[in-house]
Amino acid sequence: MFSNKESFKRVYLKKLERMCGKKFDESTVRDQFQTLGSLIREHISQDWIETNERYRADNEKQVYYLSIEFLLGRLLGSNLLNLGIRDVVEEGLNDLGIDLHQLEEMEADAGLGNGGLGRLAACFLDSLASLNLPGHGCGIRYKHGLFDQKIVDGYQVELPEQWLRHGNVWEVRRPENAVEVNFWGKVESFQEDGKWMFRHANGEKVLAVPYDVPVIGYETKTVNTLRLWSAEPSPYPHTKDVLQYKRDTESVSEFLYPDDTHDDGKILRLKQQYFLVAASIGSIVRSYRLKNGHLRDFHKRVTIHINDTHPVLAIPELMRILLDDEGFSWEEAWEITSNTISYTNHTTLSEALEKWQISIFRPLLPRIYMIVEEINERYCKELWSKYPGDWQRIEQMAIIAHGLVKMAHLAIAGSYSVNGVAKIHTDILKKREMRLFYEAHPEKFNSKTNGITHRRWLIKSNPQLTQLINDSIGKAWIHEPSKLSPLKDLATDQSFLEDLSKVKQTRKQILAKRIFEQQGLKVDTDSIFDVQVKRLHAYKRQLLNVLHIMYLYNRLKEDSSFEIHPRTFIFGAKASPGYYYAKKVIKLINSLAEKVNNDKDVRERLKIVFLENYRVSLAEDIFPAADVSEQISTASKEASGTGNMKFMMNGAVTLGTLDGANVEILEEVGQENIFIFGLKADDVLHYQQHGGYNSSEYYHHDGRIEQVMEQLINGFFPNVQDHFEPIYDSLLVQNDEYFVLKDFGAYAKIQEQVNEAYLDRTRWLTMSANNIAASGYFSSDRTIAQYAEEIWGITNSRVKSY
Repeated sequence: MFSNKESFKRVYLKKLERMCGKKFDESTVRDQFQTLGSLIREHISQDWIETNERYRADNEKQVYYLSIEFLLGRLLGSNLLNLGIRDVVEEGLNDLGIDLHQLEEMEADAGLGNGGLGRLAACFLDSLASLNLPGHGCGIRYKHGLFDQKIVDGYQVELPEQWLRHGNVWEVRRPENAVEVNFWGKVESFQEDGKWMFRHANGEKVLAVPYDVPVIGYETKTVNTLRLWSAEPSPYPHTKDVLQYKRDTESVSEFLYPDDTHDDGKILRLKQQYFLVAASIGSIVRSYRLKNGHLRDFHKRVTIHINDTHPVLAIPELMRILLDDEGFSWEEAWEITSNTISYTNHTTLSEALEKWQISIFRPLLPRIYMIVEEINERYCKELWSKYPGDWQRIEQMAIIAHGLVKMAHLAIAGSYSVNGVAKIHTDILKKREMRLFYEAHPEKFNSKTNGITHRRWLIKSNPQLTQLINDSIGKAWIHEPSKLSPLKDLATDQSFLEDLSKVKQTRKQILAKRIFEQQGLKVDTDSIFDVQVKRLHAYKRQLLNVLHIMYLYNRLKEDSSFEIHPRTFIFGAKASPGYYYAKKVIKLINSLAEKVNNDKDVRERLKIVFLENYRVSLAEDIFPAADVSEQISTASKEASGTGNMKFMMNGAVTLGTLDGANVEILEEVGQENIFIFGLKADDVLHYQQHGGYNSSEYYHHDGRIEQVMEQLINGFFPNVQDHFEPIYDSLLVQNDEYFVLKDFGAYAKIQEQVNEAYLDRTRWLTMSANNIAASGYFSSDRTIAQYAEEIWGITNSRVKSY
């Protein structure tokens, strides 16, 4: 049906009339979008079936990637790209008077994630399919996702994310594959054939119903699966209050990251995590058993990867199945489990290494808690034999201690592989956060630097740059991103640089148009687009950026001789609903924007834009337009980052600390093509361990800092009363945990260097070209190939390309 535009048009019109029960002339844009989506899903259905049949027939090892988030974005454009049919479809639709871009705008961003964790998972699925690797995703089908962010009077307001209002054209509901998940209740023990057995009795049953989404490889016939679980009431509930049971059940898959500042929220989060793993592993085991009959070789044919600590309960859940359902001995079950599960750590922040109170964990998951207790007992005995008498070490490494179940400890004990997501991140895990575990199990630890799919973040989001690259060095890089490197030879070619400048200007105009349409704010496309878009968190230091803008504003107002190239500072970020400090930073950004953008003395040289509701589809317009990529987290705190990679792939120049993947970006592009400033990771760790930092010294000895700090509380921002006092106190009274004031001077200095470099257009464009040339290393294809070979032991499926 997609062989040529005439064939496409005939099939499309017929499909639309059948689906919608109306003539084409009467159809709405949504009708037209739904029709196209349905046609594409039908088009790949045979490949989807054949992919799964091939995996079953060959009995080859498969990986299942469990993640609490999958930040997919819109799928229409990427599916058309991967199938190689965009041109045919666009031409056919044009003949019918339909704008393909308008259809793409009808699709909601899938509300399945929030930040880098979920976007990484989405990129990994794309790479698995595009490399013909047998790998699938398992997640939760959130009804409302996180939230839709609105900015009202400068404040973040959260509204329900209604991404499923019109359904999801890509998904297929599979009720016949539903899995029953048990909560609460009690554990009964009994003997059978002289062996102690356990069963979960009087539990609250929740039905996990799968919705499958096809994951289409780029120009291959591989179509893998993302299975999303929806929580629904069991047809046989053990409860008298059926309506309350229905509400409690459906809440499990209603929102991503429920507020856990109270016990009810904590219980719901833990419910979500167990729901994900119980449904996923139940489904995986059932599928495996149909083919193989028994589970003795399960770990030789299946690997289950847990993306951060959220799915760590996969370990005791697999143990439960092997012990209670299959009748294995503990030793046999542990051998299988510990050779099936692999774990990626995504943080060095101790508060993000999840810990659950026993008082919450045990009643909610009684059998799982019993198994975790046994794992802990046996693990501590193992440590005792290795470190006899060293009670302090064993206490620090225990899975259960001081009334808490420590999920990262469980993940390490029960996994065969533990990886960090950048070289510096892995080194910090080994030397600090997980040093004792590394000393005990050095063979488990490895590093896999994150990557991004260049198909979405360059080919799809920036067709102008893609065309320039193709015209300049050919198309080999599309299948082998490392072959972007020949662009280095063009980084001094004036003609190429002029073309690169035109591409950037075009992309800035596209973003400027979007800003004006959404906010009525005109931005200068000849200005430097200085961009910081990411989750709002204190360690990511949006605050450092804001305080520096305040300094620039003061300087421009007070010093008539001070000149800078016009600068447009662009922010995009969501703050967790219960993270009140982060929400105050959002208000600060918007209060400063209101002041600066309405000041006729500076607004031609300085402008601030906060783009509300930051999401994948918005990011696809932001990354190609950026000149400067702000990656200014406190060194040692950002595990990797992937926004930094998307920016450099689109020709932005990184301004950042030596943190996360910035370190490797520096290695790839060279010192002359990046702006590095501030404390190094070792400096931060030294201050944290030994003290010696006094933020008030910087306040008293740097007039710039004193002025902007006082402006937080002295009425500089009208009509906010004492709203910014917590920010002021965090920097002075609480001694500036993330070293904002310590790094302020270095940041201001490096920003001067950015300004100077941008004024030399040839130099700047050379830097931009070198960043694009070096970005191929950061493709998720490279990352996934390393996971496949070095962790999972999976190989390319035998499959033809289109």
